Amino acid sequence: MRKQLFSAGLALLVATAGVSLTAMSQPAFASEIKYVVNNVAITSGDIQHRAAFLRLQKRKGNAADEMVEQTLRLAEARRLGIRISDQQVNDAYARFASNNKMKLAQLDGVMDKSGVTKQHFKEFIRAQMAWNQALGMRYRSEQGGGGGMSEQDAVRKMLQKGGNKPSATEYLLQQIIFVVPAAERGALMAKRKREAEAMRARFNGCNTTREFAKGLIDVTVRDLGRVLAPQLPADWADQIKATKAGGATQVKETERGIEFIGICSAREVSDDKTAQLMLQNEGLDGKKDDAADALSKKYVSELKAKAVIVQR
Repeated sequence: MRKQLFSAGLALLVATAGVSLTAMSQPAFASEIKYVVNNVAITSGDIQHRAAFLRLQKRKGNAADEMVEQTLRLAEARRLGIRISDQQVNDAYARFASNNKMKLAQLDGVMDKSGVTKQHFKEFIRAQMAWNQALGMRYRSEQGGGGGMSEQDAVRKMLQKGGNKPSATEYLLQQIIFVVPAAERGALMAKRKREAEAMRARFNGCNTTREFAKGLIDVTVRDLGRVLAPQLPADWADQIKATKAGGATQVKETERGIEFIGICSAREVSDDKTAQLMLQNEGLDGKKDDAADALSKKYVSELKAKAVIVQR
């Protein structure tokens, strides 16, 4: 699924952020609870930050409604087990600055002076990333996992479209986790990241990983087995594809601590399962943006219908 399929708001800001570098500083304001959505509070501060965000995007919209919907989306993503780490959000924030030829300090300034704030924009990024994954899961669920087709049907459809039986890269993967308990994240993250970087630098294949891990405290090595490219987790896929066999991805902060993925081997395979997976992944990507938006609106409407929303 295209990563930015449902990030229209973010794309709009790309085009307009530069005009706000000279924006007037926003006055401070007191914050009070305005809505409670399934026991999650939305404050007047949250709404005012979103209103400033809409102004920065030059986009019409109801700030309160957007915050209610964002709260519902994040809650649904959590229910589905989707977790977007702070590192993923920070990386996306940094890419946004780079793509707009801005330093991080400049982007921070735009956010603060416009009244959006860096924290609010980052939470928006987190919600967009989580919702993209939730929508992909919803689409595949509605299509019966494999688009409602058997592996043989998928191959037949591929051949009817004029192609050969498709191939995909099959990876043999290993996951290395430097565990950091939630209560110690603030104190230990930097130290554990240095340890993970040191181990990654020595990585030269999966056969020696457990030997390297001996003597290290709270390091878990998991053999993930063989995974086809279309099945790679979205938050690791790009790095895995860019890493040669025998190498390892960059380290990443996750909810478990600091992690990286070792690529034990990679080979091209062609079979019926590959065809089924490729058609399954084409499903939502092949839909037009308006159809994708319709799916998103339908999903949010269902969440609203089941939610307890109290306006104060």
